[in-house]
This record gives sequence, C-alpha cells and structure tokens, in this order.
Amino acid sequence: MMRFIILALLSLFVLPDLQAKIDPLITRKIDRLVVLEVDASINPAIHNYIKTELERTPHNDGLFFVIKLNTPGGLVSTTKDIITVIGRSTRPVIVWVTPEGASATSAGAIIASGAHGLVMSPGTNMGAATPVGMGSDIKENDGRAKAVNDLSALVKSLSELRGRNAEAFAKMISTAASYTAEEAKKQNIIDGIVNSLDDIRVLYHDKPMTLSGKKVLLQFAPVIETEERPMDFGLSLLNIFAHPSTAYILFVLGAALLYFEFQAPGGYIAGSIGVFCLLLAGIGFQVLPLNFGAILLMVGGLVLLVLEIFITSYGLLALAGLGCLVAGSLFLFRHEDGWMTVQYSVIFSSLSAVALFIGLMGWYLARHRAPKEGFFDHTDQEAEILRELHVDGSQMLYQVKIQGEIWKARGDTQLTLGTKVKVRKQNSKELVLEIIKPA
Repeated sequence: MMRFIILALLSLFVLPDLQAKIDPLITRKIDRLVVLEVDASINPAIHNYIKTELERTPHNDGLFFVIKLNTPGGLVSTTKDIITVIGRSTRPVIVWVTPEGASATSAGAIIASGAHGLVMSPGTNMGAATPVGMGSDIKENDGRAKAVNDLSALVKSLSELRGRNAEAFAKMISTAASYTAEEAKKQNIIDGIVNSLDDIRVLYHDKPMTLSGKKVLLQFAPVIETEERPMDFGLSLLNIFAHPSTAYILFVLGAALLYFEFQAPGGYIAGSIGVFCLLLAGIGFQVLPLNFGAILLMVGGLVLLVLEIFITSYGLLALAGLGCLVAGSLFLFRHEDGWMTVQYSVIFSSLSAVALFIGLMGWYLARHRAPKEGFFDHTDQEAEILRELHVDGSQMLYQVKIQGEIWKARGDTQLTLGTKVKVRKQNSKELVLEIIKPA
C-alpha cells in the first residue's frame, strides 16, 4: 500500500515534466507583418475582408497580422463570425485600437476579447458592449437577460483563454463599462500601450501565445517586411451597402418599388430597380452569399439591358442594368480558397464599351425611328385606361398607359377603368391621344 502512495506522489512531480517534453513550446519565426484596417461598423463586408485576408495565404506561417480597429459597433452575428475566423487562424492576430481618439466599443470590444494579442494607442478607449436597440417590447422579459448572459459568457471564455481579465470584459457587457488605455493596462485587459508597429514587434518578441490550441513562442526576424492590405474598391462599396442602416433603407425602397410595380404593372422600371435594391439588401443582410449575390446582380443587369430594347424608359433601365453589372463585377470572386480578382481596368473598360454601345444604339434609334414631330408613334397600338380626368366639352379626358408610358388621352365615349383601347391618332406636341374602343 505504501508503495502505491509513494508512486502517486512521485507522479505529481514527474508527469508535468513528461508532459512538457511531449508537448514542447513551438518556436515561430515571424518575418512578415500584415496590417489590416477596420474603420467602420462591424458588418458582413468587414467579416469578408478579415476572413479573406487571414486565409488567403494558408501555407505561410511567418505572417503576423495586426488589425487597426476603430469601430462604434455593429451586428452581433457578424461579430461572432469574425471571432470564429480569428480563433481558427494559425497565425497570430493582434488587435490594435488606434489612432488617438479611436474606440473599440460594442462589437469592437467583443472582437478584441478574442484576439491573440490586444494593444491600444494612448488616448483611445474600449468597452460599452451592452446590447442595445432590441426594442422596448422585450425590456421587461428574458430577451435582454439572455443576450447579455450569452455575450458575457463569450467574452469571459475568450479573455480567460488569452490570459486577460475576464471579469473586466464581462463588465463591458453587463454594465456597459468602458476603459481608457491606461485603465485597461492596469486591469490586465490589454497587453500594452503602443504608438507604432515597432512597439508591437518589441512587445510580442519572445512572448508565448496560444494559436489553435498550441503554445507558440514568437520570435521576430531582424528585418520584418511590412505589408498594408486596405479594403479594395469592391469591398469599400460593399461596406457602404452592408451598413445596417443602408441595407435596411435599400430593403424598404426595393419593397416599395415592387409594390408600385404590382399596383401599376407594365412599365417594369420600378420593379426592375426594386429588384436591384433587394439584391443589394440581401447581400448586405448576409442572406445571400457574396458570390451568389454577385452573379444574380450580373444576370439582373443583363435582363435590364434587354428590357431597355423593348420598353421606353429613357435610359433608366440601362443605367440600372449597368449599375447591376458594375456591382456584380466588383463583388465577384470573393473567396479565400480561390483568391482571384478581375482587374479594375478590365471591368471598367468592358462596361464602358457596353455603355458606349447602348448610347450609340439609343441615339441611332431615336434619330431614325422617331417621327419628325418628336416621340415614337403609338398609332394603332393598344393602351389601357388608368383613370378618368375630367370632361372637355363633348369629350372625356383620361390617363392611359401604353408601352410603359403614361399619356393624357381623350375619347368620345364614357370608358371604365382598365378598358383596353386602341390609339387612333397622336398629337406629339400636345401629348394628347384620341382613342376608340377596340372592336
């Protein structure tokens, strides 16, 4: 019995040494520093930007990422996606709240809690991450408590994993606590206060860090290659559309235009532009995957250009179609597994050629098809009565729709709304049509 007790006591001292030999500290040589910059709300465009940049060079372990962060907050779902991306990264990701006057509030503070390293510039602050904007109808029930508890547990778990003050991070959620750079340093919320990338390199040199569950010792090379990777034009445009307020406005506008199209069908202009707005809103809400939404935009653009041939929209459909093609071309090929981009010169030269062709064709058709009096001749074409205006002597004045255009028309007899009529004569100068009942 005594033998077993002695063996058990020895194991308490021997096993940790054996474990250290089995799982030694891995040395990681850092020779390249990549700088990303987030100066916007946290939205799907920011997630796509960080995810793509972190995963586009999977075989280079000498990378060291620094995310310059200045954000007022954003979507919780997107925030969790960004945290997952950082957690999967096998290369160190440092969040740097900068420049002076910047802040990492709300979603920014939650992202900071999951970073492998966290530093701040003097004159910055971080915190105030309590969920807001959930509506007055759930303030008195469990909805808010569930959201607060969920986010509190998340930041505590992440900060404990990174060796930071978990309770201080939890207070950012539960009581909307906010900390200056000096306060954050004193309370072990951040690793240090820095003013430059060189300060960051010195701070993390020979410092152990946990990356994907493995202990890694960072050692920087004497000469470090620094590369800044800002958002390209496509992602910058997506960042505008993906802002929660902008995406919401696009959704409401698209729905309103579709409703107008259903109420007064036949013009296709309102409906087409409405679909364009809804596609952009779907991408902004992250309902549509980015590449899939880009393809839909390009297909929709081609459809609008074809409709311009058959419907007189005075260029509105063509402009909407070109807008769809531009947006779709800029959003396409956004994937970290196959980083391909279409050069901007190719995109804009191709679309400029399309726009020039449409303009020349429109000018030619307007010049050769239009009568000398002015507009296209609608004689012998079918129109629809939209509403009755008033009586003019012995004739009735109406508002009619013909080939997507709204005209004022006159007839000799009383006509009901929705009646299909035939154009007998056109006076383009006065924009008046004389109509008769179809046979």
